Amino acid sequence: MTQARLSLGKQGEEVAARHLEQRGFTILARNYRTPVGELDIVARDRRFLLFVEVKTRRGTAFGAPAEAVGAHKQRQILRTAQWYLGSHRHPELQPRFDVISVLVDQGEPTIAHIPNAFGL
Repeated sequence: MTQARLSLGKQGEEVAARHLEQRGFTILARNYRTPVGELDIVARDRRFLLFVEVKTRRGTAFGAPAEAVGAHKQRQILRTAQWYLGSHRHPELQPRFDVISVLVDQGEPTIAHIPNAFGL
């Protein structure tokens, strides 16, 4: 992966984390790595434990950013979330899988937050 793509992804994750914090979520982990995959953001509020996949693009020539979270990626996120839950107990919270799409064009990034984008 090129340095430019890594930088774009990091920028998108920063935007997504701020978006969640502004809506009252607490960020528990970022770039949580396991042997089975990585979770971009793990966050919580009073009811939900969010596993958030962030997709960032400079344009829509190859589709909207969220469209890149297909069935294979969803299965990988589910496996990684199970790994997280095995070592971090949050029995009072309902797990939820969200996708945050960040479109970085000119000016302010455009954010689309898709709560409960997919499930078990």
